[in-house]
Amino acid sequence: MSANLHTPVKDDVAVDRAAARGEGTVFQTDIIHSSLVRKLLAFMRILIGWTFMWPFVDKLFGLGYGTASEAAVVNGGAPAQGYMINATSGPFKEVFVWMAETFGGLADFLFMFGLFGIGLAMLTGAGLKIAAWGGTLLMAFMYLAALPIGQANAGFTNPITDSHWIEAIVLLVAAYTLSGDTWGLGRWWGEKVGNGWLR
Repeated sequence: MSANLHTPVKDDVAVDRAAARGEGTVFQTDIIHSSLVRKLLAFMRILIGWTFMWPFVDKLFGLGYGTASEAAVVNGGAPAQGYMINATSGPFKEVFVWMAETFGGLADFLFMFGLFGIGLAMLTGAGLKIAAWGGTLLMAFMYLAALPIGQANAGFTNPITDSHWIEAIVLLVAAYTLSGDTWGLGRWWGEKVGNGWLR
């Protein structure tokens, strides 16, 4: 039997590699060794960043794709309130209607701020962990507001999962694979903030 099977395995090999370099910060090259995979992860991060930034721009200016001009934020539109009041007919309808009526403009601000912040972080590659968890929370709210999702007229074909799940997982994978280090500001940002929750 190989002696390697009896050799203790380090819990955090990436941190050990960083320490061997004389640095405390873990970079993407410490955990992802394939150049192709790093580039694919960077492309995925930029793609999901644009997926969040585009609705921010469209809802802000009402470009006519998902938001009509008269419903634009610059024209007094209320994107979060409209979504919460109209998008749900499921078990959480009363909760979302209450949130829209109670928090009104604050809900709209937080929704728009979230879209912009998540999009900006993913596009630049800095602050990915905060953006990923914030985006996951946003996707969870949007998923709950869309229940029940098994309605054919809503464009859903799977009665349990939908694209909100996929977008949340993509955000988390982008953050925890340090995808901002490739084609982004992640490496520079990591040198400033280290390996903590700001990474």
